[in-house]
Amino acid sequence: QTAGQSGEQELESLVLKLSVLKDFLSSIEKKALKALQEMSSAAPAAPPQPLSRKTKSIPVQTFEVKLDITLGDLTKIGKSQKYTLSVDVEGGKLVVLKKQKDSQEDWNTFTHDKIRQLIKSQRVQNKLGIVFEK
Repeated sequence: QTAGQSGEQELESLVLKLSVLKDFLSSIEKKALKALQEMSSAAPAAPPQPLSRKTKSIPVQTFEVKLDITLGDLTKIGKSQKYTLSVDVEGGKLVVLKKQKDSQEDWNTFTHDKIRQLIKSQRVQNKLGIVFEK
């Protein structure tokens, strides 16, 4: 073999290795993106809070709920939709999350100072009314 041929073979080998490496990196990138999306959809309203050893932290509580709007609005909506309600006591936040088609999400965050009143229903045991500012 001449020096030119062995140089070409080394170059081809290098190109092949780079191609494999590129595919591997692309695969890792896709897995990382998927993991990030799963993490963000699991807890959209709960950024990691620095934990203090002195105080007991209250974990964010999450509930599956059905939104029951006033009767006049129910006719526009049609059927009641399921929502996820996250309550962050220490952060003072209430988050209402709605899953949409194509795995998109829509959420509203309410801070504690916007919540005026919580009303537990006398008639229906698992119904809670929330009165917001305005």
